[in-house]
Amino acid sequence: MQNDTRIEQGGAIFLILLGLVILEIIWNWRKDKKAYDIRDTLANLAIFLGFQLSKVLFFGFQYAIMGYLSQFTLFHFKSTPLVFLISFVAVDFVYYWYHRLSHKIKLLWAFHLVHHSSLFMNLTVSYRLNWLSALLTPFVVAPLILIGLPFEFIAASFGLNLLYQFFLHTEAVGKLGFIEGLLATPSAHRVHHGSNEQYIDKNFGGVFMMWDRWFGTYQPETIKPTYGVTTGFISNNPFVLVFKGFVDYFKGKMDYKG
Repeated sequence: MQNDTRIEQGGAIFLILLGLVILEIIWNWRKDKKAYDIRDTLANLAIFLGFQLSKVLFFGFQYAIMGYLSQFTLFHFKSTPLVFLISFVAVDFVYYWYHRLSHKIKLLWAFHLVHHSSLFMNLTVSYRLNWLSALLTPFVVAPLILIGLPFEFIAASFGLNLLYQFFLHTEAVGKLGFIEGLLATPSAHRVHHGSNEQYIDKNFGGVFMMWDRWFGTYQPETIKPTYGVTTGFISNNPFVLVFKGFVDYFKGKMDYKG
């Protein structure tokens, strides 16, 4: 019964997100914003489907690693609303550093490259995620498991963090006043995806911008971003996009950023 409820909730969320994509496509067409390209969008959809499949394939691996780590927890926090709030903030803090390191460590950039490879900014780009990234997730959240935060709270917070980021990948929303610099916004995330020199390696927060402000990586949007990596167009082939970072890593050719 619980699994059926989760499937229904997942289906409802998917339909809502699909509806928003359709609305953005209509906005793009009516305003002639050129935020979509059919080949790029088809590549995004193919990568999204592959990513969903990868979550199923790697679930056992993730569960085994996190189950093993849970044996060494330092504390055992109760499942209360306050602990959930702490878990949510802690997940975003860990995500900030993982995201930042993904732009600095070449092996992690090999995983992350696909997300920055699009020359466009629209909602479908949000799930342009590496099919092998599920291999990293248990190690990203390992500190939180070892501290003793409830695993279900960590998983839920990570899922909500990624869901929130879906709404950041758009040009349909301008700056949001006083919220800028406090929360991650579409404007702040457009900066993150910009390959302009002043935008590279900025705005890593998933939900909160306080980490970027505290650690010196915050940058407001001042000029229109040029999207993609610094070397420009890569491909519309989803397999090339997903694995190019690894190929370049082993060839020692990762001299570009996004």
